Amino acid sequence: MAATKTNQPGKHRILIVDDHPIFRQGLAQLINQEEDLCVCGEAEDNHGAIKAIAELKPAMIIVDITLKDMSGIDLIKEIRKSHKEITMLVISMHDENLYAERAFRAGAKGYVMKQEASESVVQAIRQVRQGGIYASKKMTDQILSRFVEGPKDSAESPLKNLTDREIEVFQLIGEGLSISEIGVRLHLSVKTIGTYRERIKEKLNLKNSTELLRYALNWVENERGIMPGQSAF
Repeated sequence: MAATKTNQPGKHRILIVDDHPIFRQGLAQLINQEEDLCVCGEAEDNHGAIKAIAELKPAMIIVDITLKDMSGIDLIKEIRKSHKEITMLVISMHDENLYAERAFRAGAKGYVMKQEASESVVQAIRQVRQGGIYASKKMTDQILSRFVEGPKDSAESPLKNLTDREIEVFQLIGEGLSISEIGVRLHLSVKTIGTYRERIKEKLNLKNSTELLRYALNWVENERGIMPGQSAF
């Protein structure tokens, strides 16, 4: 957990969980400009986040999808089980078309793309704080359209057929990790990761591991609209 801790009575206390220090710093500066909001602490991974929650008792957590030791989706699920009083907002570089609904199902109340964070984050915080749900107009329209008209399979990414764990394994493959390295990262056996890999290939209609690797590498590269360490502020 980062050393930054702020205790300002009367302000809405927010914990930032993101593995990029520059982004955390910029986001904290933006939030701390508001009269009724303050960043009470920062963390870069699951362990730091759980420790900070116990020590700092934040009212809200802003979390990224990709963390050093686990998926932000998994962290949201974990926090939701034991801290139902804490509201959660996702700010991530990852495409909202693929991740926003997953984040909402996990327990988040808002989703903001990092490319739009400087313009939308305060609005998102206030909306979530007041009990609402925040998503971009584009994402809101898509969800409402799907609710009214039903899913349009032909227009959706095949990656939407993957489970949360499968998309996590797929992303790590695209980041160049070996099966054994993915197992260590996710605390799963090599055999289990191999099973996930086979399911992913089947769902994406890929013939072999080479096609899967190429697909995953291209997807991760396209996802990186903001490179690690680069700030949206």
